[in-house]
Amino acid sequence: MPERRLTYFVSDVHLGLNVRNPEDRERRFVSFLKSIDPQETEALYLLGDIWDFWYEWKDVVPKGYVRVFAALLDLMDGGVKVYFFQGNHDVWTYSYFEQLGMKKLIQPCTVRIGGKVFCLGHGDGLGPVPFGYRFLRGVFHNRFLQRCFSLLHPWIAFRLGNGWSKNNRLARNEEYDFRGPDEPLCRFAEEFCSRQKVDYFVFGHYHVQVDLTLRCGARLLILKDWLKDSPYLYFDGISGILGHSQNRE
Repeated sequence: MPERRLTYFVSDVHLGLNVRNPEDRERRFVSFLKSIDPQETEALYLLGDIWDFWYEWKDVVPKGYVRVFAALLDLMDGGVKVYFFQGNHDVWTYSYFEQLGMKKLIQPCTVRIGGKVFCLGHGDGLGPVPFGYRFLRGVFHNRFLQRCFSLLHPWIAFRLGNGWSKNNRLARNEEYDFRGPDEPLCRFAEEFCSRQKVDYFVFGHYHVQVDLTLRCGARLLILKDWLKDSPYLYFDGISGILGHSQNRE
């Protein structure tokens, strides 16, 4: 049996977003999951916003996505470790993913893979982001407000959530203008490097493809969203990140 040495990273699939072709986007994501060989793969990191809107109650979870969960379960049954971060769209995950066998990580999370140090997360809220966004993120993460939202009937809650989601940048087809070293995320990474050695920073959230060598020498990689393509990263444990790749169909 070959040594398990591959690690995959994927972000911002936005399953359920009614933009372009949501059925095709889910099919492409399932195809990507099925393309992963469990015998060669150590781990899969889901870096947030895999779902465009996810909210779960103690006894109720969103319907659908059966093929996605089946593909994830097949990977875990094959010995692949699946980790996930909450994004700003699927922040309301409480226990269901863990019950399926996934492990939740909190950003920024440092892990050692193949002798290299990775700093991982979704990327939202890191660095000196504007107060308005930081306030909104605080509202979404507030446990009291989450409990209040849970009092709503799911029919109402999901219409509110999906209505909010339709007003996001993806739905408006606006591309983020990544400003390089001036970006809050770059400033966060540079400051983080001053305290701890990191080889790779890997995030999502910004919906643009970025591959940037920072002043500290670390490499910042940001994954693009799945609205048009099927981007992912993989690390082979030997030669390093092999760059932004497309789904092998």
